[in-house]
Amino acid sequence: MADLSIEFAGIKSPNPFWLASGPLTNTGYQISKAFDEGWGGAVWKTIGEPVINVSARLASLDYGGRRMMGLNNIELISDRPLDDNLREIAEVKRRFPHRAVIVSMMFESNPQIWAEMVKRVQDTGADGIELNFGCPHGMSERGMGSIIGQVPEYAQTITRYAAEGSSLPVIVKLTPNVTDVRPPGKAAIQGGADALSLINTINSVMGVDIDSWMPIPQVDGRGSHGGYCGPAVKPIALHMLSSLYNDRAVRVPLCGIGGIETWRDVVEFMLLGAEAVQVCTAAMHYGFRIVKDLTQGLNDYLDQRGIAQVNQIVGKAATRVGDWNDLRLSYSYQLVAHIHDDQCIGCNLCYVACEDGAHQCIDRVPGQKAPIVREADCVGCNLCSLVCPVPDCIEMVPVEHGVPETWRQRQERLTSFP
Repeated sequence: MADLSIEFAGIKSPNPFWLASGPLTNTGYQISKAFDEGWGGAVWKTIGEPVINVSARLASLDYGGRRMMGLNNIELISDRPLDDNLREIAEVKRRFPHRAVIVSMMFESNPQIWAEMVKRVQDTGADGIELNFGCPHGMSERGMGSIIGQVPEYAQTITRYAAEGSSLPVIVKLTPNVTDVRPPGKAAIQGGADALSLINTINSVMGVDIDSWMPIPQVDGRGSHGGYCGPAVKPIALHMLSSLYNDRAVRVPLCGIGGIETWRDVVEFMLLGAEAVQVCTAAMHYGFRIVKDLTQGLNDYLDQRGIAQVNQIVGKAATRVGDWNDLRLSYSYQLVAHIHDDQCIGCNLCYVACEDGAHQCIDRVPGQKAPIVREADCVGCNLCSLVCPVPDCIEMVPVEHGVPETWRQRQERLTSFP
C-alpha cells in the first residue's frame, strides 16, 4: 500500500486527513473518537474569550433528493471555558502522540494577549496553531474573524503577533469572502505564517420559509447571515487553492478545505496543490467513520498508478489551471458533440437544451430516436452532454483547426510590427 504519511509545515501526520475546526472538534471526547477511527489530525474548535451561542444554529440546502448539499451555520467559536479546552488538548495529545493536534485561535488585536495565549497553547503539547481569519459572522462584528482576513495589513499584523511568540508552526486560515485570496494570503506569509489553509465559510443567507416568512435558521423570529460550507462550495475552494499554489510568491504548504466528502475530492485538492486536507461537513453528516473510505480509496488510487508516496501527486494538475487568456481559441481548437445512437433513449433533453439554452445545432429527425448534431454549427459548449441522462451517450470529440493560438498570442500577433 502507498505511504499516506505527510509532514505539513513540520507537523507529522499518519495521513493527510484532518478534521476542520468546527462543532465536530469541540471536545476532547470527539477528537479522541475521531483518532480512534483513523483520522490523521484535527484542528480544535476555535478558542478565544468564551462566547454565548444561539439556538438554532444550522440550516441546510437540499437539492435533487440530496440532503445537506450545502450547510449554513451561525455558530460562533467555542463557548466552553478556555481552561477546559486547554486541559483537554493536552490530554488528547498525550493519548495520541503521533496524531496532529492543531489549535484554532481567535483573539482581539492585542500583542500581549496573543503572546500569552500562544504560550499557553504551546504548553499543551499541541503540534501547531491555526489563526482563524475566516469566520464571517458574529466574530467579524467584534473586530475578529473575516474582518481580519479581508484586510491584508490586518492579516499580516495579527499573524506577526502570533508568530513572534510561537515555537509552533503557524497556519493561517483564509476567508473566501474577498475579491482575490492572494493578497491576504501573501500578507499572512509576510507576517510569519508557516502555512495557509483555505477556504473558511462563505458569507450567506440560507433562505426564507415562504409559509411563515421566517429566515432559515431563525432565532425567535429573527435570522442572520452565516457561514456556508459543504459540497456546494468545493469549486470555489479549488479555484482559490490553485490561484495561491500557482502564485510564485506563495512558497508555503497549503491545506485544502471546502466540500471534501470522498477520496476523489481529496485527490482533486491534492492535485491542485494541497499537501493536507480538512473535512468538516461530511464528517458531521456521516460520522467520523468516513475516514476509512477516504483511506481505502486514496490507497487504491495511488496503488493503481504505482505511486509510492501521497505527496508525489501534490500540485501535479495545478499548472493546468490558469488565465482564460492562455486557452486556445475556438478557431484553433474545438470540440463537437457526437451522439451514440445505440445508447440514446430518445428523451430529447439534448435537443431542448441546445435549442433554448445554447446554439441550435441539434435537430430531431422524424422516425428516428436519436437527434442529429450539425457538426458545422456546433461550438463544443458541452451543454448537451451535461443534460444527457445516459453516461457517455454524448461524446465531445476534439477537432483541430490549424495553428494553436491563445487570446494572448493573438493580441501579440496583431500588435506586433516588422
